[in-house]
Amino acid sequence: MTPGSDTLTGTGTRSDLAFLTDTPRFLFFTGKSGVEKASIACASAIHLAEGSASVLLVSTDPASNVGQVFGVTIGNTVTPIAAVPGISALEIDPEQAVESYRERIVGPVRGLLTAAEVASIAEQLSGAWTTEIASFNEFTDLLTDAAWTAAYDHIIFDTAPTGHTIRLLQLPGDWTAFLDTGKGDPSCLGPLSGLEKQRAVYAQAVAALGDPERTRLILVARAQQSTLAEGVSSRRSAHAATR
Repeated sequence: MTPGSDTLTGTGTRSDLAFLTDTPRFLFFTGKSGVEKASIACASAIHLAEGSASVLLVSTDPASNVGQVFGVTIGNTVTPIAAVPGISALEIDPEQAVESYRERIVGPVRGLLTAAEVASIAEQLSGAWTTEIASFNEFTDLLTDAAWTAAYDHIIFDTAPTGHTIRLLQLPGDWTAFLDTGKGDPSCLGPLSGLEKQRAVYAQAVAALGDPERTRLILVARAQQSTLAEGVSSRRSAHAATR
């Protein structure tokens, strides 16, 4: 599928790398399960690294195969890929992200409040919203933190199946709108307590995702007409998610 259009093209050969032409800083590889997203994301990272670019390969898929592709163990810390100079990899671990997020909120009040009050706060931070916010904060940091920009020429995201990716792309705008309408109480000690502090970061993430000079989404699919037609629909949904 040609970037920026609904045209289905390509021969599948190594020379057919239109999606890497004028490569922007952020690349997202998405598609259904079992279409070799991780393999193509890793191959793209190698191609860019062979051109002397520094690349961070990030997996947001809980069932990540990036480590398996390179034959190394990758966790929630940046791991250099020794076999391919110029590539480092990172897996966003939702459980670890939640634990770090919870500690950032609970830590400062531990010792100031009673044990029962601290336990109540921790309980509020145990729901699905907390997991979504915590994981997403890790994602937005990669899009907006100047330290990542300075360290890497490109950041490649190997994502979970398409529906998860579209939700991920929608989140910056959703959370910003949520705060703008006043529905969230930024003073509360609960899963929403970190949202207000992230307002500016979310706005920057929205700008980055919606800028074709900085971000490109590559939909990986099998060469079947029905699958590719569905891909066109997914592309339109992803486009709408970043607007």
